[in-house]
Parts: sequence; structure tokens; C-alpha cells
Amino acid sequence: MTAILRLESRRLLRGTLTLTGLLVLLSAFFLLVFPSIQAEAAVIEAVYPAYMLELLGIVELHTIEGFVGGYVFPFVWILLAGIYFAYVSAGTISRDVRTRRLDLTLSGPVSRESVVLQKIGALWVPLVALNVGVLAALLVGGTLLGESIDPVPLAMVHLLGIPYLLVCAGIGLVCSVVLDRVETAQVTALVLVFVLWLVDGLSQMNPDFEWVGDLTPSRYYDPSAILVYEEYALGDAGILLAAFLVLLGVAVVRFVRRDI
Repeated sequence: MTAILRLESRRLLRGTLTLTGLLVLLSAFFLLVFPSIQAEAAVIEAVYPAYMLELLGIVELHTIEGFVGGYVFPFVWILLAGIYFAYVSAGTISRDVRTRRLDLTLSGPVSRESVVLQKIGALWVPLVALNVGVLAALLVGGTLLGESIDPVPLAMVHLLGIPYLLVCAGIGLVCSVVLDRVETAQVTALVLVFVLWLVDGLSQMNPDFEWVGDLTPSRYYDPSAILVYEEYALGDAGILLAAFLVLLGVAVVRFVRRDI
């Protein structure tokens, strides 16, 4: 009953290793520029527009925790990793429908619900690889720079980031079962994740529209608060997990009722 899970896990392995390597290198590049950023932290925080500081979650930029929370995670985790999960998930069902592979899969003793759950379950591969790779890169990189990063908040920022990535995957999965063309589903999913991230930041520019940001997943994941202030918003993580389960349920219901 886990054949699809094993097959999808193997398919994701190469792409996951490539992405992990790229994000590790990107994280290392960010850390290389930290000494120069640290020296100019006060100037940068004074020059940056307030909405940009809110968008990136920049606080205490002169500290390694503030730099990682305000520079590394907004780009490496929230944006790039989020887009990757949405993009990959958007191809899970739509690609098999397009290539008629799904007809062969469903001819066996497997339900449509099981197909969706096993395909989304295969995301354990990038979840584990990205968390381990980026976590190790930041710990080693911080040590080489002579900066001490507390491993507990760093581990928590990765752990609490998992629900956010699952929501991005849920967005992609819904696109995968709603849209027929693989390319359309994938482009739609990654654009949605990017736009939601942008809306979250821009909505904070005007208090009258700040409520709009409450509808975006990135509003419930604040790496800077976790790393700098050690604020572990477990309630926000629960909201993200609930949102993922809703998206997963919508995808399952849509796929079960869909004509292939």
C-alpha cells in the first residue's frame, strides 16, 4: 500500500539534493556578507523603508540571529523553499493525469484518496533534506565566522517552518487537481506563494489593510521572533497545520469527484 510513496520519494530525491545544495550555498553566501552588514547595521536599518523592514522581518541586524532571521530565512526558506514546495506539489497529480500514468495507477487496488495522501507524503524527502542541510550550514558557517548561534532557537525556526512549507505544498496540490495542464498548475502555484508573501509585507504598510495579511501563510511564521526573541508561536504553527489539512481535504474531495 506504500508503493506510490516509495516511488514518489525516489523521484524527488535528485531535485531535493540539487535544491538543498543550492540553498546551502546561498546561505553560505549570505553569511559571508554578514561582517560587512554587521558594521553598517545601524545605517541599513535607518535607510531601509519601514515597509521593507516589516516585509523581511529585520530586527537586531547587528546580531547573527537578527541577520539570519531577517536576511537568510525570508529568501531561502519563506520564498525559495516555499515556491519549491508549491511547484513540486502542483505537478504531483496533473503530470500523471496528463501522461495517462494515473489510469494505470488507479487500475490497481488503490483508492484515489490513498494516491493523494501518498504523493503528498513523499514530501518528507525535501522536508528532511532541507532542514538538515540548511541547519548544518548555518551552524558551521556561524562557527567559522566566530559567531555563536544558539542551536535551540535555530532548530525551532526550522521545526516551526515545516507547517509553512506544508501550506505551500497544499496550495500546489489544490492547483494540481483543479488545473489540467502541468505547466499551468505549477506556474499558478508558485505565483500564488510569491503574491501571498508580497501581500503579507505590503499589507503592513497601511493599518487599514493589515487584516489582509492575516490571510497569508507567511504572517504566521516569523523567523526573527524565534531567533532573536525566542518566541515560539505554537498557536500560529497550529493555524498553519490546520490550513494545510483544509487544503489537503479540498484536494482529496476534488480529486475523488473529478473525471479523468
